[in-house]
Amino acid sequence: MIARIWHGKTKVEDYEAYTEFINKTAIPDYSKTAGFVKLSFLRNIKNNEAHFTLITYWENLEVIKNFAGDDFEKAKYYPKDDDFLLEFEEKVEHFEVFA
Repeated sequence: MIARIWHGKTKVEDYEAYTEFINKTAIPDYSKTAGFVKLSFLRNIKNNEAHFTLITYWENLEVIKNFAGDDFEKAKYYPKDDDFLLEFEEKVEHFEVFA
C-alpha cells in the first residue's frame, strides 16, 4: 500500500470554509477512484495560518496514476483551490506503508 501526502495552507478565516470544500469536493473525488483505500484529513492552526494535510492510501503506484496522471508526484488541485490556498506546493510525497 502507498500513502500519498499533500499539504496546503489558507488564511485562518478560511479554516472552516476550506474544510467544507475538501469534504464536499476532494474526498468524493478520491473515493471514487479505483484502487483508493482510505484517507486521513488533518488540520491545525499554526503561526496564524490554517494548515491542511491530506494522507490518502492507495493499493499501489499504478492506481495513483489513475487519480493524479502519469506525473503522479505532481500535486492535484481543483479550480476552487484558487479561492483559498495561499500557495500551491508543486509536489506531494509518497511512502510505502509497511505497518
